[in-house]
Amino acid sequence: VAGHAPVGGNLERNRWIIVTDPELKAEIAHYYSEVGRPYLAASADIRTDERTERVIESSVHLIDHLHEVPALVIPLRLDRPPAGENNEGSAGGWWGSVLPGVWSFQLAARARGLGSTWTTFHLAHEAKISELLGIPSTVSQCALLPVAFYTGDTFHPAPRRPVEEVTYLNGWKQPIR
Repeated sequence: VAGHAPVGGNLERNRWIIVTDPELKAEIAHYYSEVGRPYLAASADIRTDERTERVIESSVHLIDHLHEVPALVIPLRLDRPPAGENNEGSAGGWWGSVLPGVWSFQLAARARGLGSTWTTFHLAHEAKISELLGIPSTVSQCALLPVAFYTGDTFHPAPRRPVEEVTYLNGWKQPIR
């Protein structure tokens, strides 16, 4: 399903690595933790409500248990993102060829009883993880998706702001109603 998602120019530059080896997962989890722990520790000032506190606690739990997840999926692209100025929307086009496939993967996984989440802490150590997995330096890691079977029936959409607060009609902050 993820391979059927639209990509710019129909060039199919996306690839996927699925990591199930316990030693590789442990090494990736180590790099993830090196970035995630300090980042979340510094976020104490944004813990202003119960919802944010739960999200941060969940993020810490993922750091503590990332190595135990059955599979880590790394979406890749066979080139590097545009550098510098975003001439002619090139960065948007670059990511626009990645995101539909990743989202399709996540929806397909969910339909099969698998949960996943988009994470990026590992990207601070992209070169080390590329070396670990034999990924050429010309290939970009786009995310790290921990994938596992979810348990119970408590899976539900995260609370979000009302659509009227985040959606505008015909201009910035113009109400949709």
